[in-house]
Parts: sequence; structure tokens; C-alpha cells
Amino acid sequence: MFTIKNLDCDAVFRKHQSRTTTMQKGKIVGDCDKLVTWHKPKSCPKGLNKDEFLALPSSITVREIYYYIVIPGFRTQQVSLITTLLDTATYSTLAIVGLYGQRWDVELDLRHLKTTLGMDILRCKTPSMVRKEIYVFLLAYNLLRSLMWDAGTTYTTPPLRKSKARYSPPLN
Repeated sequence: MFTIKNLDCDAVFRKHQSRTTTMQKGKIVGDCDKLVTWHKPKSCPKGLNKDEFLALPSSITVREIYYYIVIPGFRTQQVSLITTLLDTATYSTLAIVGLYGQRWDVELDLRHLKTTLGMDILRCKTPSMVRKEIYVFLLAYNLLRSLMWDAGTTYTTPPLRKSKARYSPPLN
């Protein structure tokens, strides 16, 4: 996360299940919303090399948001989000929860795109050919969606009725 901040970017992600915190720890800034200080571990974790580990600060303050999913069909009741967006006046709790929900929709759409077009296994061997393979898949997807859109508007049928897939406009 510190690397993200070094790039002048912010992040919103789900808290890893191995991190246990409660609403008692940290500075409460709103309902189900608090600022927490994370400290650097004593030993270098897997996934970081020694130089990256040494470059990390001794601590970082993040915002932790708890919310409950009330939509039937979701397996998780409580979700904990971590973000580097600390300003509660600029970034409300609901806006961050909504942003995470949009991210989830994007992941579902990408998974749908990969499975529908058979992109779950790319067959090319070199990076340049893999890029070309992806571009061909996206071209085919856009052509198909354009045809579905035209058919839907011509016959006043929603694009969702043309396929079981969710409608998404052609990618530019």
C-alpha cells in the first residue's frame, strides 16, 4: 500500500481475513468508519524482497470501513474495506462502499467476457501476440454487442433479452 501512496494514488480493497481489528481500536470518524494505524511487521513477509521491505515506513494510517450486505444471495454478511482515502468530508463512507461495489461489477463483467469469448486460456506464447489475441477478442466482442444493440433498437427489444449476459456498451 505504501508503494501506491508513493505513486500518488489511492486504493480501496477488502481487508485480508488474517487482520483482526475491532471498532474499539483506532480513531472513530463515523458510524462503522475509523482510522487505524498499521505497523510494519518485524520480519519481511513473503512477496516482498528485502529492499522493498526496508523502504516501507514503520507505520501507515488507513481508513477502515465496515458495512453489511443485505442483498439475498451474497455469502458474506459483513465486509471490511481498507482505503487510503482518509478525508471523510471529501470521501463519504457510502461513496467508498459504492466504489467498491462498482469494482466488483467490473470484475464480474471481465469474468463474463473471458468465459463467453473463451479468453480464460490465451494460446499465444509471446507478449506481443498475446496482446494481439486480446485485441481480436475485444474486436469480436464489440462487433457482437453492436449487432445486439442494433437488433434491440430496431425491434425495441432490450439487449438483455437477446442474451443471458448483461448488456454492456461496446468498448472503445
